[in-house]
Amino acid sequence: MTSATDDRAESAAAAIRHHYDVDTEFYRLWLDPSLTYSCAIRENDTDTLDIAQDRKLRYHCDAIGAESARAVLDIGCGWGSILRRLSADHRVARAVGLTLSPQQAEFIRAAAYPGVEVRTENWMHYQPDTRFDGIISIGAFEHFARPDDSPAVKIRVYTHFFERCREWLTDDGALSLQTICYADMDPGQANSFIQQEIFPDADLPTFAEITAAAEGVFEVRALSNGRLDYAWTCEQWAARLRRERAAATALVGGDVVDRYLRYLRMSALGFRMGKIGLLRLVLTPYGRGHFDRGGTR
Repeated sequence: MTSATDDRAESAAAAIRHHYDVDTEFYRLWLDPSLTYSCAIRENDTDTLDIAQDRKLRYHCDAIGAESARAVLDIGCGWGSILRRLSADHRVARAVGLTLSPQQAEFIRAAAYPGVEVRTENWMHYQPDTRFDGIISIGAFEHFARPDDSPAVKIRVYTHFFERCREWLTDDGALSLQTICYADMDPGQANSFIQQEIFPDADLPTFAEITAAAEGVFEVRALSNGRLDYAWTCEQWAARLRRERAAATALVGGDVVDRYLRYLRMSALGFRMGKIGLLRLVLTPYGRGHFDRGGTR
């Protein structure tokens, strides 16, 4: 492991702790009951946040064929909503979650879901002892690069991620990836408040960077942009947090509540304006040896 990789991993861990190790009870006040902290899938005006989040979890499980999977890896598992579903609904024999948040890991371990293992470990350090039938990664990819990375460096980091996922998957496995991305906005226009106070030391990918990194490793089987879903999700979260302002303030203080409300409002606006997007990609591996990294057969 190089020192540069170790530095990147430690930086990512510190950034995750900064955001996600706020009191879990604070997040309970405004997330849905499954504590799913990522974009929902909304299909009609009657959807509640709970219904839309359930649909999103079902989408990712279906994308990797969870019904017949024996082993699944969740990279960036949060409070374990996907892991719980894999265990309870799909009876997956082994579901492994990676998180950089000790609080989230403790929360999942306390639930004691059958067949579930959670590790407080960066994907760059993870060394599995078996291959997986499916990999799910929701909302982690935007934490892999740093604001001072050049496009070439970002692509190298993303390529490393895709190559590792390819190594970990069975030949007929699938990767279901969900990530925020830059859309009609140059990375240099990224909001300093979001980058410094909400998700420090993190930078979004562009769609071009993702596809460049995946070339020769994965085939894109499905692609959608759920930016309006995410605008609606952020608006739902903000409305819930406003309703629970008094309880939230008692838990974490008024400054933290105001900071989160500002972040949710700005994020919703960015998605509605098309400045940022929400990509859902289902990727399947090319045959081993199908391409080398130079793109030749």
